[in-house]
Amino acid sequence: MTAPLGYGAQPRAAYATDPDRSAGRLVPEAESPTRTPFQRDRDRIIHSTAFRRLKHKTQVFVYHEGDHFRTRLTHTIEVSQIARSLARAMRLDEDLAECLALAHDLGHTPFGHEGEDVMDAAMAPFGGFDHNAQSLRVVTVLERRYAEFDGLNLSWETLEGLVKHNGPLLDGNGHPLGKFKDTGLPFAIRQYAQKQDLRLDSWPSAEAQAAAIADDIAYDAHDLDDGLRAGLLSIEQMREVPFLARILDEVDARYPQLEEARRIHEIVRRSITRMVEDVIGESLRRLAALSPADAEDIRAAGAPVVAFSEEMAAREREVKAFLFANLYRHETMLAVRRQVAGVVRDLFGAYMAKPAELPEEWRRGLEQDDETRRARRVCDFIAGMTDRFAIDEHRRLFDHTPDLG
Repeated sequence: MTAPLGYGAQPRAAYATDPDRSAGRLVPEAESPTRTPFQRDRDRIIHSTAFRRLKHKTQVFVYHEGDHFRTRLTHTIEVSQIARSLARAMRLDEDLAECLALAHDLGHTPFGHEGEDVMDAAMAPFGGFDHNAQSLRVVTVLERRYAEFDGLNLSWETLEGLVKHNGPLLDGNGHPLGKFKDTGLPFAIRQYAQKQDLRLDSWPSAEAQAAAIADDIAYDAHDLDDGLRAGLLSIEQMREVPFLARILDEVDARYPQLEEARRIHEIVRRSITRMVEDVIGESLRRLAALSPADAEDIRAAGAPVVAFSEEMAAREREVKAFLFANLYRHETMLAVRRQVAGVVRDLFGAYMAKPAELPEEWRRGLEQDDETRRARRVCDFIAGMTDRFAIDEHRRLFDHTPDLG
């Protein structure tokens, strides 16, 4: 019997990132006798405080709404599983792909993207806020566990993939690209670039690209799952999306009397499988056409090598549009978003006006009247909060805190 695509351990491809040729760490350390650099990075991320906090940070629903809905932590674990599957099929370094998946959401604020939007607006006069840049700040500055350095002192390849997993941030002339074209690079990235060159004008490794597209796949499928289970979406609504309608027809034809919970799971798992198999097929085609000799050829390719086919990319955009219109803009969700936006906005204003309300270790060094420094400290503190802690802090500082239970 022929083994299925991606089954079992295989030697790394020539274009995979080779841990034996890592560019190293900002602060030199002795090699581990038992782990590759990327396995060591993965372990440091898993043991970090920021990673543990993901348990109580929102994916879509606030943490009060039920134990079975996804948090940033469960989403992160699901992304890492998909990333490893993609990496295995393409013979990439699975440990690096997993590592990047595990780190990709470390910089998220409480209350999901609503918290990020409020923080970005509050920080606009002080360099703005971006959750991806904040993830870099977490692993290079804010984690304080080791005697010899701040942050986690991760390898160059991990930091590179974390910062630019969606593509180059600068063009060949050093001008910001994409969403940073008009605003410039976020503070955390500009600050770190003064210490170490992450080659912001090149594409990242194939492992970073695999982690990025794994995030898209997990987000789409699992938000559908949570939305259906919460009753904010109905299965029949999904027929608006041809990709989902075909899957629903398959499930119903094969299992006509299937109970609702199993029916939902069949739809979700089949959508993940379709997307994963499409990415593997399209990426292997692109790699064959490029014929890269090493990981540097991936960086110099000028376009992603890990991607959906054109047809699946269109289907994936339809799923996202459906979720935006029917879940993220659902009145129940909008009502919660307005409430949590007020929580984050109030906290930022309170700490800026009265830094003495910050814990002692966060107040340290803020004696001088430097508003930008104070704003960045307040931003770091709030961004690290869990949903629960943010609500508790709001209740401590204000007379009226929204009931999100």
